[in-house]
Amino acid sequence: MSITRSILLALLLAALATPVVAGEWTHWRGPWQTGIAQETDLPTSWSKTGENLIWRDDFVGRSTPVVFDGRVCANGRVGEDITRQETVVCWNAETGERVWERRFNIYNTTVPWNRVGWAGLAADPETGYVYYQGVDGHIAAFDRDGKTVWSWRTFEDLGRFSGYGGRTNTPVIDNDQVIYHLITAGWGPMAGPGDRYVGFDKKTGEIHWHSPKGKQLKDLNTYSVPVVAVVEGRRLVIGGGADGWLRAVDIHTGEEIWSYHLSQRGLNASVVVDGTTVFASHSEENVDNGVMGRVVAIDATGSGDVSKTHELWRKDEILAGYASPLFHDGVLYVPDNSANLHAFDAKSGKALWEFNYGTVGKGSPVFADGRIYLTETNGNTVFVEASRNGAEKLDDEHLEMPYGRYAEIYSSFAPGYQRLYFTTEEGVYAIGDKDVPFAAGGGAEVYKRSSEAPADAKPAHLQVVPAMTVVDSTDSVDFRARLFDDQGRFLREVEPTWALSGVAGAIDATGVATFDSAKIAGTRNGLVTATFEGIEGKAGVRVEGPLPWSFDFEDMKVDDVPRNWMGVGKGAKVGDLEGNKVLVQPKAARGAPRASIFLGPSSMTGYTIQADFMGNQERRRRTDAGLINSGYTMDVQGVHQRIQVRSWASELRMKQDIPFEWESKVWYTGKLRVDYEGDKAIVRGKVWKQGDAEPADWTFEVEDPLPIRSGSPGLYTFAPLETYFDNIVVTEN
Repeated sequence: MSITRSILLALLLAALATPVVAGEWTHWRGPWQTGIAQETDLPTSWSKTGENLIWRDDFVGRSTPVVFDGRVCANGRVGEDITRQETVVCWNAETGERVWERRFNIYNTTVPWNRVGWAGLAADPETGYVYYQGVDGHIAAFDRDGKTVWSWRTFEDLGRFSGYGGRTNTPVIDNDQVIYHLITAGWGPMAGPGDRYVGFDKKTGEIHWHSPKGKQLKDLNTYSVPVVAVVEGRRLVIGGGADGWLRAVDIHTGEEIWSYHLSQRGLNASVVVDGTTVFASHSEENVDNGVMGRVVAIDATGSGDVSKTHELWRKDEILAGYASPLFHDGVLYVPDNSANLHAFDAKSGKALWEFNYGTVGKGSPVFADGRIYLTETNGNTVFVEASRNGAEKLDDEHLEMPYGRYAEIYSSFAPGYQRLYFTTEEGVYAIGDKDVPFAAGGGAEVYKRSSEAPADAKPAHLQVVPAMTVVDSTDSVDFRARLFDDQGRFLREVEPTWALSGVAGAIDATGVATFDSAKIAGTRNGLVTATFEGIEGKAGVRVEGPLPWSFDFEDMKVDDVPRNWMGVGKGAKVGDLEGNKVLVQPKAARGAPRASIFLGPSSMTGYTIQADFMGNQERRRRTDAGLINSGYTMDVQGVHQRIQVRSWASELRMKQDIPFEWESKVWYTGKLRVDYEGDKAIVRGKVWKQGDAEPADWTFEVEDPLPIRSGSPGLYTFAPLETYFDNIVVTEN
């Protein structure tokens, strides 16, 4: 590498990073999101039987750990049957002793057990916080002691999709923000299904911005983790979406700068950036031919749609859709889906060599101490010495489960403190030279750098903060307005003209919004608009009115959509049934016909939901209908002629089946109540024919020893045919 190139690379790394001590691994791809570590004295071989094994702990994980503050932290899965949960654990990096552990219930999702713990954590040395995203849309920040600093339930509160696949994105920290990649069909300014980046204040969880929704979705979840890069002085978030497009957005405002159409399906591999060049790969069908798979290099200095203008080179028929590429010393290393490591000249795209290290390539490569460290899904770790001239295997080790099957490995290695840490289905490992003294911290600090706007910069963007918020109608919200120039550089906070619409209330001249509880029935989505010197900014506010709630749809028009609810994006709308207005969940056009509609925020607790519903039948096809209360679902099943209560659909957690004969095309009334008694939840439900007297006894009563403490009231359907709801009532217990 030339001296000039070395200086440029050093400047780029300094520009990208949050403050981090050399020897720490604060993100899935490292502190600079490149997969390159500064560590030395790392092992060239190891063995589970003892060679270079420092410590191991029983743990089931699939995500890459973070290493910082003398700790190693990762998320995974724990428990059996009714005790199955997602877990976040921090260990002492030297000894492997557990410092703290948090466990979380999984609910309102169809993600299966073996996908739990998908996304990695992100660590922030400045605050000591770790950031998390669970498979069911729970995002949170935890402090050094494992206590929750802030959290969101993005499924119920922001409309995040939670599909069966479980693909979940690792958060990214930059300066004062943590950025989450979410696929949502939300409300207000985030309405409509789309692939979005959302910037949260890393200390408070307040939303600063969200990007536009992108193009038409091809998948409902992906795990392409975005990368932060400075291109021509502008700080960008660059990554792949569920619509098959790469995009770059301004990290301060969320404004989309450029996009590139790469694939016919969603993108999962992350990009890697060298200067102004973005390298990306995928393994689906290409957009311009019938070939599967492509590796591309893109000039990141463009704007708008750069699909036909800024491609530097491409290589087709390389199926590299899971693991992310690695750039080092002018060479681009690309692992494909069959665990072949390809090497290309990064400037020209010329193929240099190919090296096989297994059969399934999903973990991403890490370069450290002159070597590439690889994991292979079928239980293998592989150490390789690689350069422009070729690759040579130094070591491999195979891990198995106690009963003989290989132990799945999806994690990449996390170098830190002269050691390598990684998680597997069978345990978490720390390997290294036992003769090298352990030392947490030390080394030179890499400082963050924020570009400043020149004195004559012109205002171009007005940002309202919080950009999205969910509140009780008795609360007030203090909105602020931030001014940015056309390069996304912060100028100053300003005092704009404020307006509030869509919800009963008012906003004063200082930006404080208050709400009229007496006029808010259910949940209402409002819009806050700020205007300053002809520039307009908007934010969404979702307001929960006091109980009781009652909805009979008679004040709505046919084909209206109850837009204040979540989950109506699957086609739910008001219909006329024999002169009566009802909510119609239509026959699913494609895909799984399940739908969940949430009426309120995730913070609701201690209530009862009641509703009338009617199922349908056509030959052997019959619909299901039911109610949701605080994460618990009462599902009245047509085909099985039973009521099923559960909290996690794919795993049937705490499932109870109660025989119940119910007729299609006949109205029934259902009631679902959740109470809390000490350390357990009591879930009670009943169903009866509409118009009959309500039964005195509950149809079922189920205890949950690991209670879900809060959650939105909702409606559930499995709708291969039309299903109907009416007369929805939510009351306090």
